[in-house]
Amino acid sequence: MTVEKAIILANGLVLVAIVVCLVLWPVGYSTTIIRSGALSDGEIPDFAYDWHASLSKKLEPWASQRVASGRATEVSTYDVAGTEWPIFSAVFYLWATEALQDSATEDGYPENSQPAIYAADAIRAAADLVADPGHAFWVIDHWGDTYLEKENLFYRMLLISGLTSYKKLSGDASYDALLRDQVTSLAAELDASPFGLLDDYPGQCYPIDIVPAIAAIKRADGILETDHSEMVARAIRGFQGTSLDPSTGLPAYIADSRTGEGRGHARGVGVSFMTIWAAETWPDIAQDWYEKFDRHFWHQGRWISGFREYPSSVEHADLIFDVDAGPVVYGIGATASAFGIGTARTMGRFDHAYALSAQAFATMLPMIDGSLLVPRTLSNLTDAPFTGEAIILFNFTRRPKPGVQIITKNGQTPGTVYVIFATLGLTAALLFALITRRVRMRLRRRYSPIRFPTAQLVLWLVIVLIGLILLYSSQIFAFALVVILTQFLPIYWRPETSSETGDRTSSERRD
Repeated sequence: MTVEKAIILANGLVLVAIVVCLVLWPVGYSTTIIRSGALSDGEIPDFAYDWHASLSKKLEPWASQRVASGRATEVSTYDVAGTEWPIFSAVFYLWATEALQDSATEDGYPENSQPAIYAADAIRAAADLVADPGHAFWVIDHWGDTYLEKENLFYRMLLISGLTSYKKLSGDASYDALLRDQVTSLAAELDASPFGLLDDYPGQCYPIDIVPAIAAIKRADGILETDHSEMVARAIRGFQGTSLDPSTGLPAYIADSRTGEGRGHARGVGVSFMTIWAAETWPDIAQDWYEKFDRHFWHQGRWISGFREYPSSVEHADLIFDVDAGPVVYGIGATASAFGIGTARTMGRFDHAYALSAQAFATMLPMIDGSLLVPRTLSNLTDAPFTGEAIILFNFTRRPKPGVQIITKNGQTPGTVYVIFATLGLTAALLFALITRRVRMRLRRRYSPIRFPTAQLVLWLVIVLIGLILLYSSQIFAFALVVILTQFLPIYWRPETSSETGDRTSSERRD
């Protein structure tokens, strides 16, 4: 076999391998998970550990480089994805790691398999990013130099949450003073506020952030040996009376911290995220919220199931997009349903969790290296490339809170899951046919002999080697781009023409 034919055939195999990895692997892997029962019990599924190990390898160099570069200070104050999402990535990663470590300790995992051990560098890098003053640049612009002393609840909630998880995972006291100061001051400020509400930004109060802030203070008490239980109990006043959406009885998405009144309706993205943390602070209230969430937001359909972004009684556009809700299709919110996985798992509602999880597996395209292609693509690839994966990991690491009633799945898989898998399978078949056709056509075409065949073969092997290194490093996009370069080989200087070669017999042309 000539070098020319060897490269053409190898290129065909490379394309087949890409189709298998990017299309058939996600279908096979997702189908196995959906059928295994891992999505419908109360334990953290094994695949979450694989995802965590993969994410840890990528998050550590990203977080370390971002802090060192000072990139956070160059982003526009009003670029939500560029300012908030990097800290989101770190905090959701730390929350998920904490949950995985708790589970691994309970199950007696060997030390080298415990997240706190194998991901120690990533845990430290995430904590450093959360505490980095440069990553507070945008809130300093809003609140000034006293940004750690008054309101600014959203940022301070993330700061307390991230550092609490870091302390629990590492035992390191580096950030103890900062953590203790923030827990003490934010708890006092919340307790002293007229209605138990504080602003995230000047004039902007979002209850979705207040509930996890209260939960963060309670969780920090466990490692700081402080006690804010009375404040936590009183804090429910911020979620009663006029702060509620009268149409659903759930907390309004926006509130006025100066009057205590809710503004507008409850929204799916807010209720789904709040309820996860309400279960840790006020279990009875969380149960009531979930029952109302189920009644007013849940859509159970033959083809698609999920939580609406707006209550079913409210007329609203069925197809919208915003930075908080993500895409809303047929009224069902992508972010509301993503956090809905965590909420349903927390509240023991595996009938909901199963349907949402099956749809997630059908749409997020898990890769062979443990990364999630669609969540990665929907993240901010410049400033926060791992936000989507960290959020998905967080939701799949939630476990039912003690005392909740476990409701198992009803066995119904939304029809959309089958449609997506069938579409991907047909796509793979079509691509295989096109690849086969391309290889056969290239083998049949006659060119002048390629120049420097050995050099071209070596170049092809070098490109493939670089691609494999990138794949091993979980650089999926870079791997795909590099491997595409192989398709430009072999290089021909010019095609053979009849004037140069003279007439050929039919048997020669066939040869």
